[in-house]
Amino acid sequence: MNEAIRPGSDHPLQAQEGPELSVIVPTFNERDNVTVLYRRLEATLVNVAWEVVFVDDNSPDGTWDVVRALAQRDSRVRCVRRIGRRGLSGACIEGILASSAPYVAVIDADLQHDETQLPKMLLLLASDQAELVVGSRYIEGYKSEGFNKQRAGASALATEVARKMLRVEIADPMSGFFMMRRDRFEQLAPKLSVHGFKILLDVVATAHGSLRAVEIPYTFGARQHGESKLDSMVALDFLGLVLAKLTNDIVSLRFILFAMVGGIGLVVHLTTLFIGLQLFKAPFAEAQAAGAIVAMTSNFILNNFLTYRDQRLKGFALVRGLIAFYIVCSVGLLANVGVAFSVYDQEPIWWLAGMAGALMGVVWNYAMSGLFVWRKK
Repeated sequence: MNEAIRPGSDHPLQAQEGPELSVIVPTFNERDNVTVLYRRLEATLVNVAWEVVFVDDNSPDGTWDVVRALAQRDSRVRCVRRIGRRGLSGACIEGILASSAPYVAVIDADLQHDETQLPKMLLLLASDQAELVVGSRYIEGYKSEGFNKQRAGASALATEVARKMLRVEIADPMSGFFMMRRDRFEQLAPKLSVHGFKILLDVVATAHGSLRAVEIPYTFGARQHGESKLDSMVALDFLGLVLAKLTNDIVSLRFILFAMVGGIGLVVHLTTLFIGLQLFKAPFAEAQAAGAIVAMTSNFILNNFLTYRDQRLKGFALVRGLIAFYIVCSVGLLANVGVAFSVYDQEPIWWLAGMAGALMGVVWNYAMSGLFVWRKK
């Protein structure tokens, strides 16, 4: 009779040495780059036990399929395929938490970061000279081959804002190329935002100066293939992250973005209300209701484009989502009109009454939208 293998039996599990370094690579439509990056890592990390974790946001070009083919040939290659969510910060967090090495590096798949600096970064961590090593664009020795002036100017401005408002000490908190101890990252992970693009800024701001950091220069290369993981709304996304950190994470980045969209909706609401009252001479209650409906529609479009872009609705789902948005906001709409009418009845100041009504439904709209409109599948 065969016996099950039990702990302490004559068949101990064979111990295998794990990797010393995990390289985390967030990807989206990078199928032409991942094999090149893998070969570069293989050539650079010849004296290091390493693994690479590609975290792919279900790329339409099948990046994840190319990574899996690499993994079939080399067990050091792993693929995390994310479906139904998208975003650089979230991808980095999931990749790092899925890694198994004591040191983790984040590097882009677009071949613009200098992978030859990885051994130097690892040495600084392993020798306990630092807990975080950043590839910096703002120290002597940095060279750029693919950073256009417009993007460089925007990055420099964002860096200055982050350093002054969040009191971040490092020169380049906006860098996407860094390495740190995984145990230190895991201590900070519960307070990090899975939304947005600036994971290093989030890490450093959340640490409140407790991370021993060293910055090194590198050569920023030109993009070869694929598409940037940043989009046109990254400025608002960055501002939302800064505001979230200023509130000490009392409110989430997504809620701040939702509220920022709500602020735009308030302007739309008041403009519609003014037009209804002054141009169409409509009764206040009808003008207020029209303002609310127009504002809800604009809020839905902007939230779908910005706040929930990692769960963006398309096609028929967009129409269904708009209807659901109307439904979940209906209670807020009733309170909106009722409160606004009550205020206007006591003090006929149209903008004050309109603002009071519009602010009533913000929290309700946010909570219900997450549950019923942009719910994760």
